[in-house]
Amino acid sequence: MKSSSKKILKSQKGQGIMEYLILSSLIGIFALMTIKEFGQVINKRISNMKEKVVKEIK
Repeated sequence: MKSSSKKILKSQKGQGIMEYLILSSLIGIFALMTIKEFGQVINKRISNMKEKVVKEIK
């Protein structure tokens, strides 16, 4: 009886670690996608400002 309860506790601990790893991986992927998209928006805005400055200088 004791050995079966130890196995259950061990498997539940492993399950908790796997859930944590999956959740943290998904959050990391979402964060990278968001940062990439945000970087593209900033890059586009800087390019637009650069074009306007070049037009005004000429």
